Amino acid sequence: MEDLIVIKIGGNLLDDDASLSAFLNDFAAIAGNKILIHGGGKLATGLAQTLGIETQMVNGRRITDKETLKVVTMVYAGLINKTIVSGLQARGCNALGLTGADANMILAHKRRHLEIDFGFVGDIDLVNTAPLAHFLNAGFVPVLAPLTHDGHGNMLNTNADTIAAALALALQAHYNTQLVFCFDKKGVLASSNENDVISRLTGTEYQRLREAGVISKGMLPKLENAFEALHAGVQSALICHASQLLPALRGEACGTRLVA
Repeated sequence: MEDLIVIKIGGNLLDDDASLSAFLNDFAAIAGNKILIHGGGKLATGLAQTLGIETQMVNGRRITDKETLKVVTMVYAGLINKTIVSGLQARGCNALGLTGADANMILAHKRRHLEIDFGFVGDIDLVNTAPLAHFLNAGFVPVLAPLTHDGHGNMLNTNADTIAAALALALQAHYNTQLVFCFDKKGVLASSNENDVISRLTGTEYQRLREAGVISKGMLPKLENAFEALHAGVQSALICHASQLLPALRGEACGTRLVA
């Protein structure tokens, strides 16, 4: 089977033109099959504040009421997605901007929780790999905004880390998939020191660090989804700073490599 790299980008670099431009240069330089999933929570939060809409987060996940759903749809599927797509086109990378609703790629349902009403937050039920494989085979580079749909006309805000892991896992039937999370940290940190990077992290050690409060908030969805994907057959999973993407893919010692 051919190789496929599924990369998720998030963090402050989406807010910084220079950092985003540098990442797009590196991403465009990657040969072979690749998919990009992006976040954009901070931009959505900023617009929501401007509009007087309160942002609520629980364990790194956004609670999405009807007004917040409008904001994230505009920001994720519109501004951020098309900014990335146009930037990649300028670099000779034939990107195709999508959401989970396009080509019925990702079906989800509203999250059910005994204590918390997450609103229009989606948990994935099904990834339709046929359109993605078709786009890849046709030479396109899918760029997905973190939105899914329920099949009944409702868009759902779905965690981008979850989407990345779900795509890597579903496409494992067609490709040898590698999962990479790029953001504005050098990897999973063992302390508040930005350079205190855990180079190799097992599932057991992750649980211990989570219980100790060392790993928390937005890092939790990344690691939960990455370990689940690894256990289900994804070839490898890596978390690194966006500027480390190419060295990490070459196997250089940077970032945090996860071990099932």
